[in-house]
Amino acid sequence: MVDPTSDHHENIDEDEAPECATCGDAIANEVTHRVITWIEDGSVETAHFCNEDCRLEWQ
Repeated sequence: MVDPTSDHHENIDEDEAPECATCGDAIANEVTHRVITWIEDGSVETAHFCNEDCRLEWQ
């Protein structure tokens, strides 16, 4: 996966793109990409979503 601080919506191959935590689709070059971060057991965790609808469906 590419650096999570990079612009995911610019020139990302599907093979390197993060997957949506809800539907499993690769998130490559999508301006609707959303990310949630949280701390769990002292580590930073992230969940990527292809759009706001998938983010709202997650947990």
